[in-house]
Amino acid sequence: MRNKTRLMGILNVTPDSFSDGGLFFNHEKAVDCGIKLEDDGADIIDIGGESTRPGAASVPFKEEVSRVIPVIEALARRVKIPISVDTYKSGVARLAIEAGASIVNDVSALRFDTEMVHVVSKHHVPVVLMHMLGNPGNMQVNPVYDDVVTEVSNFLKERIEYATDNGICKDDIIVDPGIGFGKSIAHNLLLIKHLDIFKNLGCRLLIGPSRKSFIGSVLDQPVDGRLEGTAAVVAVAILKGADIIRVHDVKEMRQIAKMVDAIEGYEFH
Repeated sequence: MRNKTRLMGILNVTPDSFSDGGLFFNHEKAVDCGIKLEDDGADIIDIGGESTRPGAASVPFKEEVSRVIPVIEALARRVKIPISVDTYKSGVARLAIEAGASIVNDVSALRFDTEMVHVVSKHHVPVVLMHMLGNPGNMQVNPVYDDVVTEVSNFLKERIEYATDNGICKDDIIVDPGIGFGKSIAHNLLLIKHLDIFKNLGCRLLIGPSRKSFIGSVLDQPVDGRLEGTAAVVAVAILKGADIIRVHDVKEMRQIAKMVDAIEGYEFH
């Protein structure tokens, strides 16, 4: 019997994210959105203060802190589900954990800030290790692989070893192949098709396909027309073994996940 698929609801406290930039830039609106994500069926709220869209510039430490920490502090008092902080900066992660976050979602897989591994290890919190080719500023400039599935798998294996060698329990590691982060349309489709291969790494598997540009390219749809395409990817990802799905549209994707879980043998009560 499989475990229930967990949904990670996206809460971007930024003015420039590709899908909802500026929508929840106001702290009060962001808190209200986080509460709604829980009401809609999210199992985790993922809060980010720096856009990682293609071409995005880095946000200064103090600016990122001012965006996310007040929201985390407020939501930690008002929701029952875990809060994740989407950051690659160790200082932001440390303050977020002190404010009430209990998961670190690092798009650099502990590479961009050498202190991050020690923050995660010290606080014994789960960490998401994601594959990204290059950085947000250049990741979509002609991404090339000889074998994208094997190369991403090998990268994640190496990062798991790095994390465990530095005191992070393997049970606390979640791997993410990084859909849309330094991949072409074909690369993304291949990773989803062969997502089950990443289960061999022995960690929980997360995928974040929500409203991504490859869906828009396949279906010829703008960002606000990618709900059905996202639902299709979510269903396939669950069938391929994904444990956590990172999404914007929690209410709709909860129904998709519940249906696929039922087919796969998750017992609902």
